Amino acid sequence: MKLLVDADSCPAPVRELVLRAALRTKIPAIFAANRSIPGIEGDYAQMLICSAAEGSADNCLAELAQKGDLAVTRDIPLAERLLKTGAAVLDDRGRIYTAENIREKLSLRNFTVSLAENGYEFERNGIYGKRELKSFANSFDKLLTRLQNYVASGSG
Repeated sequence: MKLLVDADSCPAPVRELVLRAALRTKIPAIFAANRSIPGIEGDYAQMLICSAAEGSADNCLAELAQKGDLAVTRDIPLAERLLKTGAAVLDDRGRIYTAENIREKLSLRNFTVSLAENGYEFERNGIYGKRELKSFANSFDKLLTRLQNYVASGSG
């Protein structure tokens, strides 16, 4: 079992929470980005610096992912790829991606991108505060516990 993090856009408090969980559970946490991210160090932590090519960090995470892993990304196309490997996936605000909801989220994302490409502007909520971190922590802990039980049962 591994914790996989799309580190390029992951907020620092989420990275810190994942690092603490990795140390507590002794589950390796692998952070992938195309640049070095400060603060990713210590036992059970690994920073993978991928090439600057478009999608290289995503490709790295998708290649590493397997059933029983837990991944964190806000990139919906990457979330879809990770789900196909059998990994559990959530974003940095605690939204859990599933096989049942990923198509709708991807469709909405593609529609929004299409509108933006045609000149429509959207107000984005860039605030990341205590509420968002609490929601992430609750979902992360729930999925982590579920996966640990899955692995301990011999199913993984």
